[in-house]
Amino acid sequence: MREDIDPPALLRAMFRAAIEAALPARCVPPHLPKRPRGRTIVVGAGKAAAAMAKAVEDVWEGPLAGLVVTRYGHAVPCRRIEAVEAAHPVPDAAGQAAAENILAAVKGLGPDDLVLCLISGGGSALLALPAPGVTLDDKRAISKALLRSGATIAEMNCVRKHLSAIKGGRLAVAAAPARVVTLLISDVPGDDPSVIASGPTVADPTTVDDASAILDKYRIDAPQAIRDALSETVKPGDPRLARVDTILVATPQMALERAAAVARAAGITPVILGNAIEGEARDVALVHAGIARQIAVHGQPAPPPAVLLSGGETTVTVQGPGRGGRNAEFLLALAIALDGHPCIHALAADTDGIDGTEDNAGALIDPDTLARAAALGLDAKSHLAQNDGYGFFEALEALVMTGPTLTNVNDFRAILVTPGGSDGA
Repeated sequence: MREDIDPPALLRAMFRAAIEAALPARCVPPHLPKRPRGRTIVVGAGKAAAAMAKAVEDVWEGPLAGLVVTRYGHAVPCRRIEAVEAAHPVPDAAGQAAAENILAAVKGLGPDDLVLCLISGGGSALLALPAPGVTLDDKRAISKALLRSGATIAEMNCVRKHLSAIKGGRLAVAAAPARVVTLLISDVPGDDPSVIASGPTVADPTTVDDASAILDKYRIDAPQAIRDALSETVKPGDPRLARVDTILVATPQMALERAAAVARAAGITPVILGNAIEGEARDVALVHAGIARQIAVHGQPAPPPAVLLSGGETTVTVQGPGRGGRNAEFLLALAIALDGHPCIHALAADTDGIDGTEDNAGALIDPDTLARAAALGLDAKSHLAQNDGYGFFEALEALVMTGPTLTNVNDFRAILVTPGGSDGA
């Protein structure tokens, strides 16, 4: 590691590199299909949907029309494709209207037409078209309960797609016999297309029984009418999906590799722990803390200077009234576990620029985090018990603020271990 390296600056540089690897202007154009003989209709949903639509417009030759829906504050100006905004993570009427219009836009097409579907993280909440027998208020209540329960994204989206009239392959069925090409920016562990935005254009292997079991597992108080409204999705092998192509254009692994390159350029060994790490944020933090200490004390799995990189999507089972997303929760638990270790700095943030429902992407910790907090009268363990990572890091002026990044390849964690050789306990 060069002596002039500033740990917080390096951590921020790696985070920026991770985001840049997944920007739509970079990753969408190389995967665009050839112009069809018929019409080209662009539809899509997600936090990156508007930026993806603009990336298409900037290079597409020929007629183009369509509609995409993105989160409030994530729209960008488009000339030919309409970009509308709706609520995330709890759906609203704007999302329902957008989903209705998207479904209508792909109906009545012929075999010479092309539907270009642009999907990114957040699309499941934004494409809010309830199944028959389900109201928008029903979906809002279920979404809120799942978000607080600690359910994984795959579990939440399993329930969502079985309560939907557009997800779980139904959008592609509506577009048949047109060709459907779906470009995906993955925000889910494992990059499963059927989980990303609840897979509106891909086959879904999960069942109504799976969705019902998830409601039971997390003790979600769903009325019997909601359970009765759970409906089967489009299954693998369905002939109506024969003309559907699905392409992953950006993934968490790509983002981690770009960050690793920044570390190497600074003379630091990157150790990628995984791109699909799940679990309670505070539990994942304990594991990361243990590995960081192993590097600091024993030089394993790499000698310092080294940086642990990981992605995926942790969960938070909300028990307190505090503010903060899963990255703030992870960092607060990590700081407590490290207890002021003199050789360890860390950043954790969401690549979409929004940690949970707050206005920050994430936060930073350093060896002095707990000491500075104590000087301000802040008790870290109390803040963790209240799920108040945001309040803790806001008081320390340690929040990472980016605003909407217009992409989304899930969480990014970087833990930098500098030379020192002491346990620090």
